[in-house]
Amino acid sequence: MTDESTAEAGRDFIRDIVAADLASGKHRSIVTRFPPEPNGYLHLGHAKSICLNFGIAEEFGGRCNLRFDDTNPAKEEQEYIDAIQRDVRWLGFDWGDGLHYASDYFEQLYAWAQHLIRAGKAYVDDQSQEEIRLARGTLTEPGTNSPFRDRPVDENLDLFARMRAGEFPNGARVLRARIDMASGNINLRDPVLYRILHASHPRTGAAWNIYPSYDFAHGQSDSIEHITHSICTLEFEDHRPLYDWFLDNLPVPSRPHQYEFARLNVTHTLLSKRVLTELVRGGHVSGWDDPRMPTLAGLRRRGVPAEALREFIKRIGVAKANSTVDIGMFEFAVRETLNRSAPRRMAVLRPLKVVIENYPEDESEELEAVNHPDDPSQGTRRIRFGRELYIEQDDFMEHPPKKFFRLSPGKEVRLRYAYFITCREVIKNAAGDVVELRCTYDPETKGGNAPDGRKVKATMHWVSAADAVPAEIRLYGHLFAAAQPDAANFASELNPQSLETLSGCMVEPALAGDHAEAAVQFERQGYFCRDRDSSSGHLVFNRTVGLRDTWAKVAAAES
Repeated sequence: MTDESTAEAGRDFIRDIVAADLASGKHRSIVTRFPPEPNGYLHLGHAKSICLNFGIAEEFGGRCNLRFDDTNPAKEEQEYIDAIQRDVRWLGFDWGDGLHYASDYFEQLYAWAQHLIRAGKAYVDDQSQEEIRLARGTLTEPGTNSPFRDRPVDENLDLFARMRAGEFPNGARVLRARIDMASGNINLRDPVLYRILHASHPRTGAAWNIYPSYDFAHGQSDSIEHITHSICTLEFEDHRPLYDWFLDNLPVPSRPHQYEFARLNVTHTLLSKRVLTELVRGGHVSGWDDPRMPTLAGLRRRGVPAEALREFIKRIGVAKANSTVDIGMFEFAVRETLNRSAPRRMAVLRPLKVVIENYPEDESEELEAVNHPDDPSQGTRRIRFGRELYIEQDDFMEHPPKKFFRLSPGKEVRLRYAYFITCREVIKNAAGDVVELRCTYDPETKGGNAPDGRKVKATMHWVSAADAVPAEIRLYGHLFAAAQPDAANFASELNPQSLETLSGCMVEPALAGDHAEAAVQFERQGYFCRDRDSSSGHLVFNRTVGLRDTWAKVAAAES
């Protein structure tokens, strides 16, 4: 069974483990956690972990904590803490009273570090970071013991206390576990437990001058919270022996187990937090919520529904081996979700004026348009039709090829919800550009049907010039042109066509009256949502995804 078919059945190898642990009585209830570091915004990869951890807790009647691993104040900010909570809630999950921080446990972690020192299993090292790195060895060569590895216990306790008191500058000393410098697993070669860092912490302020490493804080925090299944991505697989070593050598209240799954990789996308941070700081994007960013904030601003993101995560499943998902699969999930719910509207992105010469001047009429062709409950709306209209420039060709069925001189087409029209004259400016079309309409074809049964091969969207509302429309493409962008040279691989901003677009007035940011479908154009940059006199819409669905063709061919 493939990962995808397993996911569709609601099963995967981690859920199988959880179900077996409950059935065997190993655990009476399930406790998971989502443990982000508050040093940036959440992205697509985090969404997979969120859906997995919170989803398992919901499915098996357990609970999932949200715990911030806030052990590096040099990179952490309250902005990120707030954004993470907002994104988790937007995705559809809640932690109830299970909000925790690694900093809640700083005093206990310090006491456990002292416990290791007293047991002869930790020591203060005066070597520099570079000296420690060079002495660690390689994958084929063992490391070299620190000259400070055999310091007496009392001296280590004294130095560690003075490190906490702030007596030494940054980098002067570290506390290391005393494990095995010849271990085949480099993570067990006397890893750093604490480093000196004189930096204000978002929650504890200046109370601490030393901070625990992620490896030292993580497993013990899991134990304090009685986590049963500590689920993380595959890059932490080699850290699991260290995770277990701490639990084996400390008087912890519970014994969690770490499980690893494949992280999410998507084509035309980089999910490295370092890259995303540099994209923001380097001004390559407008911010963490730039709609081109794979952050949850960026996806939300672009108009991606949380339901679509959850469905995408469900479809890709939970695997044990890393792989890359085609971005088309994500766009398919978004398009499928929006197709069910988004109301329809008409918008002309590149307007071309049309004058209906045989329509009475200074007159207009209201026509009925459906809000959703497959959902009658969404009702209808009234749209105005008059002598002057706008259509898309691309819907007209003066000298069309054989299979061009839209408007051209002498050709008849249908205007959506309105009438058949025929182009009679083309007006050009001094540069030879088409600026206006003179057409006639057939008043007997109201509603878009001819009583004599004649057919046309094209139906076009339009807006009335008399009451159309101008708008700015932003068309977004992939941030990276290459399917597999290089993280080391990400700036050189940015797609110069990732954003096209169109001004002077015309939209039907219903879009001006609706101030919500919910998605709509611009007929024949794609799915859009109103951007927060909009104001009462300036409408701005972001394209969420186009109507063209290449992934559906790929999936159909594969099946």
